[in-house]
Amino acid sequence: MLDWLYTAISWVMKQWHALFSTFLDPAGGITWALSIIFLVFTVRLILFPLFVKQVKSQRAMQELQPEIQKLRKQYGSDRQGMSQAMMALQKERGVNPLAGCLPILPQIPVFLALFHVLRRLAPGKEGLYSWSNELTDQAAKAELFGAPISSSFNMDGAKEEAILALPGVTYGGIRTVAMTLIVIMCVTTFVTQKQIMRRSGPVEGQAAMVQKVLLYGMPLSLFVTGFFFPIGVLLYWTTNNLWTLGQQFFILRKLPPVGSAAHKAKQAEGKPVIDPKTLAPKPGAKPVRTRGGRPATPPAGTGRPVVDADGAAASSEPTSSGSPNGTGAGSGSGGKSSSGGRSPSGKSGSGPANRGKRKRR
Repeated sequence: MLDWLYTAISWVMKQWHALFSTFLDPAGGITWALSIIFLVFTVRLILFPLFVKQVKSQRAMQELQPEIQKLRKQYGSDRQGMSQAMMALQKERGVNPLAGCLPILPQIPVFLALFHVLRRLAPGKEGLYSWSNELTDQAAKAELFGAPISSSFNMDGAKEEAILALPGVTYGGIRTVAMTLIVIMCVTTFVTQKQIMRRSGPVEGQAAMVQKVLLYGMPLSLFVTGFFFPIGVLLYWTTNNLWTLGQQFFILRKLPPVGSAAHKAKQAEGKPVIDPKTLAPKPGAKPVRTRGGRPATPPAGTGRPVVDADGAAASSEPTSSGSPNGTGAGSGSGGKSSSGGRSPSGKSGSGPANRGKRKRR
């Protein structure tokens, strides 16, 4: 059922092999090793848009964390309500939580297809998946540092006999190359997972536990299964890890994790830098204190006192200006001043209001 996939992977390797055969030995191990390496490049370039979408989805999920925390406090133990609110929030912001798996899923069938093709390679085999008999035999005998790319650390049956019958091929040479690639594969997988954790930012609870399991579990599982992988598959996985390291290093520089020091510095790049010293008052200058409330100068004709910043009455204004000396309209009636008080001489308008007025007991 998957012959179409095996044929597609074999066809891509065949095209790269034909290209490198124009200036390298077609039967050489370096020619076939480059064909596998450029198979990785082809697949990863096709998947690069999905990788960018994955990073943007992770950034959007990080920006939603404060609102998600509010929803958790709001719904408490109501899981159904929390789930519906989360889906509505993600739909509103255009966030797809499944986008984080997009670059990984297509790589799985490619890896399995390459594993299947290289496992079936053996000297004297008939043509496989669009390859001619001659091309299949070349691929089976092509050696990388003395180890055929179709061989593995542990082999059995007719394939083991056919490979060990090749001149100059020994189990020691095969296992040395295989063990070196297994160690490099596991180390690069560990470093890659650490980079993924940096890219996704800090997480808590179950997500943090999953990250920790992947950090140590994936290299350990690859170390165990690597003994059964052909040399070509180990080369494919190691090259894939190195590509991921470089790609994530580029992304982390261009799109640093939300809340990190690099992210804050990137956000501050377009903003002008303000020196706090410029906001301080100049030496000797009185600080200006502003208070809300009524205006310092009342409208003309209100008769209200002017209040300074400290709340004390500074001056008063008459309600009318009927005479040159500033006396009110009622200055001639009953000898009263404009404020209702009387002067000591019994005449109104002879002095300021309330001057000389004493309290009677």
